[in-house]
Formats: sequence, C-alpha cells, structure tokens
Amino acid sequence: MAPNRPGGRLRTTVVPDLTYRVVIRVCRVLFRLLGLRLEVTGAEHLPASGPVVVAANHASFVDFMVVGLPAVARGRLVRFMAKESVFRAPVSGPLMRGMGHLPVDRRSGTVAARRALHLLRAGEVVGIYPEATIGHAFHLKDRADLRLGAAHLAVATGAPLVPVAQWGLHRVFTVGQRPSLRRGRWVGVAVGEPLHPRPGEDATSLTDRWHSAVTDLLADVQRRYPDPPADPATAWWWPAHLGGGAPAGAEARDLDLRAVAVADGLVGDRRDTAAAHPPA
Repeated sequence: MAPNRPGGRLRTTVVPDLTYRVVIRVCRVLFRLLGLRLEVTGAEHLPASGPVVVAANHASFVDFMVVGLPAVARGRLVRFMAKESVFRAPVSGPLMRGMGHLPVDRRSGTVAARRALHLLRAGEVVGIYPEATIGHAFHLKDRADLRLGAAHLAVATGAPLVPVAQWGLHRVFTVGQRPSLRRGRWVGVAVGEPLHPRPGEDATSLTDRWHSAVTDLLADVQRRYPDPPADPATAWWWPAHLGGGAPAGAEARDLDLRAVAVADGLVGDRRDTAAAHPPA
C-alpha cells in the first residue's frame, strides 16, 4: 500500500509492487548466475520514508538493477524515468509498466515530469539519470552536458536529491559493446548524503552540487575497484583519466551525441565501436 493521496483517498499499488518484487528476485538470480560481486555502501543515506529523488550516473543498459538496491535495502522501490522506446518493446514494455516506471518522450518531457511530481507528492521514490544517456568515457559527464530534471523535481517538491554512483556493470552490458557473460565481475554502488534543496536554490545550483557529490563518490568506487586491468591503455572499459583505453574529451562527447541521435532515430546505428573494442 502506497502513501495516502491528498484528501485521504488511498492509492493502491499492489499490482506494480508485486510485479516489481518478482523482477527483483529474478535480478538476484541473474546476479548469482553471473557471479556478480556486489558492494553497496551508504544505503542508510536514502530516507526510509517520504518523497525522494534518486539521481545516478549512467554507465550500463542495466544499471537500474543495482541503482535500485539501496532503496530495496531500505524497504522502498524506485520508479525510474526511462526513454519511451523501452516501454514499446514487447518484453521490457509490460514489465516497465507493471513496475510503475515512467516513460519519457525525449521531444517533450512534460507528461513524464507531471507523473513524477505526482509520485513524489504521494511520498514515493523517483529515479533519474541526469546524464540522460550512457557516457562512452565510463566516467561522469561534464556538468554542461547534464539535464536539470532531477533537480527541478527536488526543488518543486522539497524532496531530497540523493546522489548515487555505480561502476563495474558496464563490463557486462553497455553501449557499443556486446554483452559479456563472463562471471565474477565486481560492481560497486555508493550512496551519498541527501542533498536538500536550500531556500531559494534553483535547479542549476542543485545540479552543481549533485555533480560534485557524484564525482567524489565515483572516484572512490573506481579507486576501490579490485580488478584493475594489467595493461590499462588497452582496456576499453577503464577511464582515460586513470590511464585506460576508454575515449575521453571531444571523442567521448562526439560518441555520446551520436548515441543520442541514434536513439532518437536521427541517424543510423553503426556497430564499428563494438568491432574496435571487443568485450574484455
């Protein structure tokens, strides 16, 4: 049972919650089959009740599976905002709708924003990726490339903005790469202290604070990574600022922009990056 609506009427979410919990169990089975070594820290920072905006970095097509774990540990479920095409797919669509996630039309996010506001005002947890798309650098995108939606929702509702950094799952399934079923990957998830909107603060300022917090969290997760590559320069998944072979700077930004154009159907999809960077 979800929190009461304004006016005293109860909003029942038994069906999506049941679907969600079944999916969580399936995900845990997949984690075991893949032998994922999950390390979650800071889950206690996520409020156990009331509206919350969870905002994480984006490095894998399936990182929502681990971004939601801290909330599950706190007895909560995250309603993620995701691109509309995921909801049109024959398999993922029914599941996404069944779990109460929110479709986002890239051309206009007004409807999704209204739905997110409604959920937050009902005391739920909404999950957003300010980077919007997966970054090819496998590090947090520059501040200028972030969307302000998460901060706007926090400012509009007074909900805390909870920063989350996750890293490692991109070695399993990410942009420009074939999925890898190699067992034993380490995946780190770190939750930072809630960022409460300050009196008079706007979305730009709050997004600045989120970027700073996630930069520090992600640096710590990467620093603790237990399986660094023997030859970093040849590892496509290791960030350039750590000496790795992942693209950086203008190259990474061009790849990111092209990925957005492909997702929006503006250009064709080329698989040359997958050929150039085989799974490792």
